[in-house]
This record gives sequence, C-alpha cells and structure tokens, in this order.
Amino acid sequence: MSVAIAATRPQAGKKSGTIGRLLVVTVLCAVAGCAQAGDAGLTSASALQAKYAALQDRLLRNQYQRPLYLESSESPDGVTGDVYALVSYPFAAVGAALSTIGSWCNILILHVNTKYCRPTTAGRLSILDVAIGKKSSQPLGEAYRVAFEYRVAALTTDYLQVLLSADKGPLSTRNYRMVLEAVAVEDGQTFIHFSYSYGYGLVGRIGIQTYLETIGRDKVGFSVAGTTADGQPVYVGGRRGLVERNSMRYFLAIDAYLGARAVALPARFEQSLRDWFAAIERYPRQLHEMELNEYLDMKRKEYRRQQAAG
Repeated sequence: MSVAIAATRPQAGKKSGTIGRLLVVTVLCAVAGCAQAGDAGLTSASALQAKYAALQDRLLRNQYQRPLYLESSESPDGVTGDVYALVSYPFAAVGAALSTIGSWCNILILHVNTKYCRPTTAGRLSILDVAIGKKSSQPLGEAYRVAFEYRVAALTTDYLQVLLSADKGPLSTRNYRMVLEAVAVEDGQTFIHFSYSYGYGLVGRIGIQTYLETIGRDKVGFSVAGTTADGQPVYVGGRRGLVERNSMRYFLAIDAYLGARAVALPARFEQSLRDWFAAIERYPRQLHEMELNEYLDMKRKEYRRQQAAG
C-alpha cells in the first residue's frame, strides 16, 4: 500500500487580475465555508481556482522542483493525502482522457501494487474491479480484490470531478475514496487536485501498524516534520507517510498517462510505464522499490493478463 503529483513550472502571464479575484473567493471560503468535493458545477470550480491562487508560492518554491504541493492528515479513524499540481496539458485533453472509465485501468495498473483492473457494471453502477497485491509478480488469486464505484460527478467546459469509492480494502481497511478534480487555468494549462483517503477500525489499525513495524519500518513520506542537528529534513512516517507515498504514486500515474497520450497508440502503454518509473525515481527516498527492468517485466505481464481477461 502506498501515492501524490508531477507537472511543469507555471509560465509567466497576466495572472494578477485573475489571482486577485480568486483570493477574494479564498477569503470568502475561509469565512463562510465553500462547497465540498461532492458539489459539482461552478461553485466547485471556483473553490479549486481559489486553491490554485492560494498555493501560488508553494507551487513555485518547494522540494519537488516542479509546481506541486502535497499535504496529509490523520484522524483516529483514517488518513487522507491531497496532491495539487499544475500540468501543461490543456483542460479539454485532461477532461476527455479522465472522464472515461477505461482510462482509469490504464492509470491504476501503473502503480506497483496494482495487479489487475477491469471496468464492469453492477446494475446501474460503473465499477472498476481492481486487484491489489505485492510489489512483485503474483497470481491474481493471491491479490486482494477491491470494487471501486466509478462516477463522473461533474464535467463542464472548465471543470472535471471524478469519484472512485470502495467500501472495503486490504488489511481490513475501509471507505476508500479517490477524488480527481481538474480546472482550466491560464496559458492553456490545467490545475489538478487528487485526493486519496481510507479508514480503518481496530483490526485495520493493527494490520497497518504491523506493516509499519516490519516491511514499512524505514519508509517515510514527503512532509517535513523537522530537521536534524545538521539541518537535514526529517520526513513524516507512520500512517501519514504511507498515505503520502500512495497519493504521490497515483498522481504520477495520472500524469504519466496524460503525457503518454502524445505518442501513437501502440506505444502508449510502454511510454506511460517508462514515464511513471522515471517520475517516481525523482524521489528515491520515498518511492524507490525496484529497478526499471524488473518493473517493466512485471507490468508488461500484468497488462497482458488484464487485456486477455477482456
């Protein structure tokens, strides 16, 4: 289990008027409260535009060397990771790519723990049948199946919201939720927010803690909790570190999928694999798990298995 964002640097432009108006919206949100992610239409688009305005400094100056901001939170019952990033793809292309259920299997399969993904239906519901497993090849029967309900909550000329939710997950976790929001911004770019969260009860908490004390004991996230005596950053660990790693992996999969659409279809999946691996290797302390050839070999086999099932 582990995912948060990649993009290009913001380009200079006539932003002051737009940002000034959006800062007003930010203040109003702080005072009166803005619509939550489930609210579609112009209000949600305005809220995301306001977030973009509020994050300008952090998008320009951060540890990621790209316009990206990651934050996480933990409660007694669950964790959430949020990634915000400016990407160089026009909104029309982002909206068209991410509002189709089949695209999400090509995104999710890039993640090292995703072993299989197929779109299906259950009555009137659109479902992503996903198998989550080890960071190595394994039979599908040994992986944990998760049924994500897929829904496009909003799609306008400048705003997209996609929801993926599942009642149950690995290690007795529950209430999985992925939210993808995108809004058109200046210079033909798109501002993306990806949120990843899940909950747990006592059994789930014990399962996660066992993982963190064994296989995951040396793993960290991206948020800086302090510094060492010689000034080196100390990164968050534990459940926050876990959700930050997974949030980043999932967002980088979205970004890799969007970027690979520029190449011809026969080479598109291979390109997305290589782009995703190159992206995670920019953060080896948090995300390195295996070498490129091992990853490519595993994912090519999993993709063929996924395609054969269709």
